[in-house]
Amino acid sequence: MSVLIECRDLSHSYGEKTVLHDLSFTVRQGGVFGLLGKNGAGKSTTINILMGFLRPGSGSCRVLGEPSHALSPHARRRIGLLHEGFIQYDFMTIAELERYYAAFYPLWDRSVFFDLTDRLQVPYSRRISCLSCGQRSQVVLGLIMAQQPQLMILDDYSMGLDVGYRRLFIDFLREYVAKRGTTVLLTSHVVQELDKIVDNMIVLREGRVAVSGSKKEFMDSFRCYSFARSPASDALHADTVLENVEHMGSVTTVYAFADGEPVARHLRDRGVDPQNMTPVPMDFEDAFVGLTGKY
Repeated sequence: MSVLIECRDLSHSYGEKTVLHDLSFTVRQGGVFGLLGKNGAGKSTTINILMGFLRPGSGSCRVLGEPSHALSPHARRRIGLLHEGFIQYDFMTIAELERYYAAFYPLWDRSVFFDLTDRLQVPYSRRISCLSCGQRSQVVLGLIMAQQPQLMILDDYSMGLDVGYRRLFIDFLREYVAKRGTTVLLTSHVVQELDKIVDNMIVLREGRVAVSGSKKEFMDSFRCYSFARSPASDALHADTVLENVEHMGSVTTVYAFADGEPVARHLRDRGVDPQNMTPVPMDFEDAFVGLTGKY
């Protein structure tokens, strides 16, 4: 499959603070990719570089085969972007906005736009400024999908959406991707809902890539174990085997890309008795928090 996004040794700093450290990842054609991480992990800076709003301090970032900071008009027409906001022309009506945007995109499909906006149950004559925050965001998403882009980059698509609108959009996006073969890179702060749609994931942790690959492989290989807390377990910390260590009350919990016996052996080497170690089942949100930490 063709490569749509390719970042190699990508680094960026704001003054003396480095926020991205040698990021390397690839987004290939097909499916939904989640760019995930806690606040401050580097997601927004990465998205700004992908969108061409920032030029990387070092390394390279190519989107549709072109440098992200110098995309041609032809490449830009193949990318649907959602970035920290809604609509600039909120004095227009829904119908006027559709006609305005249609002129810029040769593949424009107005049926996609109205299929999504009709679900708002508001007239086409309604001005955007008179819509609620959630309704306006649905109009924006309709504008992006109607472009029929080869690549969608959706930065925090859930912003302003209540749970009903979020589920509507996820269902709509899943059907849209399956039908049209569009590749999607998205971020969201509502991680549990991504379990229903994300095929692949890139997880950033403190400006570095912690995981890059399929969600299934991640869930199949990432493990959680708990055992009685002790002075020896209090000295545990993240290392080459343990991705994260948490202490809560009388329990210590560890996370690792390893099965029980290698983890138990690692604990014994550090003076911790793993005799009562118990595997803990996780859903996608549990695993994400276990990898990136609660704080």
